Amino acid sequence: MSDTAETKIALRGLYKIFGAHPEEVLPLVRDEGMGKADLLEKHGHVLGLRDINIEMQAGKITVIMGLSGSGKSTLIRHLNRLFEPTAGEILVDGEDVMKYGEQDLRRLRRERMSMVFQKFALMPHRTVLENAGLAQSVRGAERKTLEAEATRWLDRVGLEGVGHQYPAQLSGGMQQRVGLARALAANSDIMLMDEAFSALDPLIRTDMQTLLLDLQAELSKTVVFITHDLDEALRLADHLVILKDGAIVQQGEPQHILLHPNDPYIVDFVSDINRARVLRVRSVMKKGAERENPTGVVDAEDTLESVIARSEGDTDAVYRVERDGKPVGVLEMRDLVRALVPMRPAEDTGEAGTAPLRAAM
Repeated sequence: MSDTAETKIALRGLYKIFGAHPEEVLPLVRDEGMGKADLLEKHGHVLGLRDINIEMQAGKITVIMGLSGSGKSTLIRHLNRLFEPTAGEILVDGEDVMKYGEQDLRRLRRERMSMVFQKFALMPHRTVLENAGLAQSVRGAERKTLEAEATRWLDRVGLEGVGHQYPAQLSGGMQQRVGLARALAANSDIMLMDEAFSALDPLIRTDMQTLLLDLQAELSKTVVFITHDLDEALRLADHLVILKDGAIVQQGEPQHILLHPNDPYIVDFVSDINRARVLRVRSVMKKGAERENPTGVVDAEDTLESVIARSEGDTDAVYRVERDGKPVGVLEMRDLVRALVPMRPAEDTGEAGTAPLRAAM
């Protein structure tokens, strides 16, 4: 992620406690460090989010991931204030969303943010075209404008000619494409995607991920994507945030997290991942280095798996690494092999969410 990228959404010191008197128990969490289990057992309140600080960059995909109960869906619902925080700041384009009145909040939800849901959330009594044009309809757009914009995005997501049909006539994958078209037709800068592909079959899910990446390369939306799936997170994320019990365990560039997990919980997350398929040459190469008579040339964004295939197992091979046709470093196969050795999984500490982690992936 570029250091010069503009911050689109900033969360600062965000807390969310569910219960009858959240403000009264907040000091126990914020000042005394009380955890989720103790807060529930001793005070009957549920800790949803704990001291969340994230800078989400404009035109990038921020992925929030964690197991069930980690707080990821709670977090995304704070961005458009479907949930009100117990404490903290929510800034969009530098504006404090917590200071918005009803009119500004309505404008935020209708014009500046769109949402794609896990269960599609299509209106069964409306056609596909009417569902895709819903945001335009709510804004009072003329029928001609609504239909043109909806048709444009239905075509773009591969649903040409189905605008007259109803959601029940479509497969699950096609329904989710309608949901994506609806979000795109809103012409908002920010897209919120809450487990958007989780209900889909694996192959359809992969297709939807590819479609999202293709659209993102073209449109550069600010996307906040919620998932519990590490493979999906590593494929989509420019910036990855991993939650546990409402708190951030680690965040950063996904490749860096994979190579440098800072917590036993993260080590467990990444221990079974196919590192060759996920890691990129840029994460393993010697930056700025040069070597005479290299074995060949590879791209900085190539996967290690593709380089292994090219090398035919020659551990003495050395490749010049290029980006946009310009040399940026050197990749030695011995460095590549070392990068494939996973971190040793953390010992089972008995903490909730750690032992069953891989089974839930």
